[in-house]
Amino acid sequence: MEQSYHYKLIARAIALIDAPGGTARRLDDLAAELGLSPAHFQRVFSGWAGVSPKRYQQYLTIGHARHLLKARASTFDTALELGLSGQARLHDLFLRWEAMTPGDYAKRGEGVTIRHGWFDSPFGPALGMATERGLCGLAFADAPDDETLADMSRRWPKARFLADPSAAAPHVDAAFSRKGEARLHMMGTPFQIKVWEALLQVPQGQVTSYGDVAKTVCDARAARAVGTAVGRNPIGFVIPCHRVLRGGGGLGGYHWGLVRKRAMLGWEAARADAVTQA
Repeated sequence: MEQSYHYKLIARAIALIDAPGGTARRLDDLAAELGLSPAHFQRVFSGWAGVSPKRYQQYLTIGHARHLLKARASTFDTALELGLSGQARLHDLFLRWEAMTPGDYAKRGEGVTIRHGWFDSPFGPALGMATERGLCGLAFADAPDDETLADMSRRWPKARFLADPSAAAPHVDAAFSRKGEARLHMMGTPFQIKVWEALLQVPQGQVTSYGDVAKTVCDARAARAVGTAVGRNPIGFVIPCHRVLRGGGGLGGYHWGLVRKRAMLGWEAARADAVTQA
């Protein structure tokens, strides 16, 4: 699990950067606190993030988040004007999704078989779950554990769960490689699915706010209800709930940890910039 090992180092580095005065830390100081040589730290960090630690630090500032909130408005609104079509494109990855019907949701997973396994990912060990229709769950942990599986399984209490990594692997591989096609099977209430569909329109490297998502799916006054739906997103990273911030640019919450949310935002910002500059 080389990617997960690297992510552990990145998570520790982000925690140091987040500490008071952390954004001004020199590369040598960060490397020393991690027990690495500056050259090795630079190599590992740049390999994971696609940019140097110094450049990545800029993506973690509150000022950068506020800038994204202002810059993203027209992009998000334009995407939503095109409609929620059941598909989206993330550079070379086509996402197609199918939502379970309200009647199927009321059955709480009865008659559904969900196959699952643990996988290496850029953000630590990932639990991937899939039905015959597509990826239905993607969760993160610091190490593979039963609690994460139990947390995800409680969402569909009457489903049949089978440990079968080979069945889930193609869906997980497509999601992280960002190539080909990934199919999603979204299992939630009609309101939750409407929120998740809206999140799929937020471009990589951009962010939105809870209030703006609320205005899109129902009413600006429903930001709290939208926040709850965002927090119940079962397909982390792919349905990008990590791209939702508070109106002032604050991170808000994240089911799999704020350090991981910061890591995802920085990782995507670096790649979005690389595409823009190419």
